[in-house]
Amino acid sequence: MRIGQLAGYVSFWKPIMLLILLPLVVYGIATAVLIIVKKIAGKTYPGSAALIKDYAIRPIRLLVVMAVLGMVLPITGWAADIVGLMRHVLALAMIGVCAWLLINATLAGRCLLLRYYDVSVADNLRARSVMTQVNILLRVLWVLILVLAVACMLVTFERIRQLGISMLASAGLIGIVAGFAAQRSLATLVAGIQIAITQPIRLDDVVVVEGEWGRIEEITLTYVVIRIWDERRLIVPITQFLERSFQNWTRTSAHILGTVFLWTDYTVPLASLRRELERIVANSSLWDRRVCLLQVTEAGEHALQLRALVSASDSGKCWDLRCEVREKLLEYMQEMYPEALPRLRASLLASPHQGEATSS
Repeated sequence: MRIGQLAGYVSFWKPIMLLILLPLVVYGIATAVLIIVKKIAGKTYPGSAALIKDYAIRPIRLLVVMAVLGMVLPITGWAADIVGLMRHVLALAMIGVCAWLLINATLAGRCLLLRYYDVSVADNLRARSVMTQVNILLRVLWVLILVLAVACMLVTFERIRQLGISMLASAGLIGIVAGFAAQRSLATLVAGIQIAITQPIRLDDVVVVEGEWGRIEEITLTYVVIRIWDERRLIVPITQFLERSFQNWTRTSAHILGTVFLWTDYTVPLASLRRELERIVANSSLWDRRVCLLQVTEAGEHALQLRALVSASDSGKCWDLRCEVREKLLEYMQEMYPEALPRLRASLLASPHQGEATSS
């Protein structure tokens, strides 16, 4: 009797121990293999070890363990219904882990691109262009991966599979109905993809939208986040960049010209003022040594309008350079030529009655 009970316990616990111990052994082997691969890849391709650790190790280990569980289940001796249910659950889990691995692969690819296209450097036009396309296309890929994963999960259910076949058969009608129902949403998604391809804007571009100056901080498939100069965020629908005009100050280059306007008297010495402007910008680290001009742009009834034109490598430096030039030119005129500052002339004429009173 005891031998029979022992045999019963063994037959009961044997499949359970098999389901626990064998996956653990395979898990350890897979971990060791991945560590070896990570070290070899780290020596061959510097930096790849971190990518494998962050994006590949966990989903691959889970896939290996689930595959072993799926192979062990048929030899456990359990009822066919229980084995079928567990294998179905494993299949759903494996589809989810595969989707996770694919998404991680896209993230790893983006990290690799960041090494070749650094957006933190000064001349980052090409890098910003590439990263804008990559970020938007990644979001499209993630949506496609998730939709594909959900579709594969639904196909594993017999009843839903038949429903899916019926839906595919009437895809034309469903597509027309969905197109009318989601016309606005589809237009927004198409606009996001079009922005990624044509690139009227890129990440970190300097733009003026609705009278606000700022930098492109984030581009999604539906909206764009603009970081305004005073740290506010302007959320703009992405369709607006295709339907309305806006200013992009860094479309082809970050270089920009800045103007400083001054009103002076007609007696101002222009040659001395030009020399002072050249001295100011030459001593400034903000000037990119391209343009430095002082011109009379208007001769009004009471004063002259002078325009100082200077250049800088980007809009932020240009703003600071304009302020510096304006302040130092005013200081120079106040110190050296105060009479050249704007003044209002008036003539006082004596009246006839005052003249008679004086003569008497």
